[in-house]
Amino acid sequence: MGLYGINRYDLKYPPFKPAIPKGLRKVELEEPEEFYAAIREGDILLHHPYDSFMPVVQLLKIAANDPQVLTIKQTLYRVGKNPPVVDVLLEAAENGKQVAVLVELKARFDEESNIGWARKLEREGVHVVYGLLGLKTHSKVVLIVRKEGDGIRRYLHLATGNYNAITAGLYEDLGMFTCDQEIGDDATSMFNYLTGYSVVNEYKKLLVAPINLREKMEALIKREIEHQQNGNTGHLILKVNSLVDKQIIKILYRASQAGVKVDLLVRGICCLRPGLPGISENIRVVSIVGRFLEHSRCYYFRNGGNDEIYLGSADLMPRNIDRRVEVLFPVQDEEIIQYLRDEMLAAYQRDNIKARYLQPDGSYAKLSPGDQDESFNLQEWLIKARQ
Repeated sequence: MGLYGINRYDLKYPPFKPAIPKGLRKVELEEPEEFYAAIREGDILLHHPYDSFMPVVQLLKIAANDPQVLTIKQTLYRVGKNPPVVDVLLEAAENGKQVAVLVELKARFDEESNIGWARKLEREGVHVVYGLLGLKTHSKVVLIVRKEGDGIRRYLHLATGNYNAITAGLYEDLGMFTCDQEIGDDATSMFNYLTGYSVVNEYKKLLVAPINLREKMEALIKREIEHQQNGNTGHLILKVNSLVDKQIIKILYRASQAGVKVDLLVRGICCLRPGLPGISENIRVVSIVGRFLEHSRCYYFRNGGNDEIYLGSADLMPRNIDRRVEVLFPVQDEEIIQYLRDEMLAAYQRDNIKARYLQPDGSYAKLSPGDQDESFNLQEWLIKARQ
């Protein structure tokens, strides 16, 4: 990064301006009621860095200064050196809001920074907790509790990436604004779990590690096997940073053997071998390394034509599933499901510039020129789609 900082713009990618997410383009983002109304109207997807991170900070800023907001709760894993998110939380505390923040002190390379911000938040009266003994907290959740009418409404931001304005311009990540009541119930239960107020073993919609994520993930993959065996087309698309978990890999092999089509988008470590006769002939593994670090986790299940998609912070590794607090959240809006399935995930499978395909022997190979209809760079296409 130091080398990249030199003044040689002729050697760098051309800059681009991130877009305002589709659900907020007609909204005056500095007007609290307009912002809240947009979220009440429907869930809003953010795809960084193609979509701006600014609305996330703006919603927190609105909440910090909104007299109707009672509470703000947030998980902080890797926020950086001058984080606008922390400044807003300090502002909320100064304005008399109840602010509770879980700061993960074992975020690798950010330990010193996180300790400093935790101390500053504590000095300003923020309720700071440091997670559960033996579990690293890696989930990305904001919960805003607002008084509306005779009751309360909970506004949430859930994400695959950190609340870090710098990496939001360098990492590819997905986030979502929602005020879904059941997801709000689950988020409240999760924060009560993290702060030690209660032990929760059941969640309505969220998949939370280490409580129910492994069980639910395995059940969702097995359901595709059942669909295939019952005459429906089984199809899985899993986009992760790493695939290491032996139990999940065994079930994916079973899915392939049953005839389920399995597309794996694994940027980094993959301990599964595709294309092995009689074992993994229906599995394809693609790694894309480009201008932006592919960081989002997206889990697609065809479910007999009734598509289900989960997004979140968890990779398919024992540490994530068994030894971390992770959250996967469902995508429920049909328009967002369509974007993720037909545009984003489909585009990942078209890339023939930055994509490398895992071979049965464990090596990676590019597509040969004869296998390419035309050049397609996924990340460049997503930039152009927003311009």
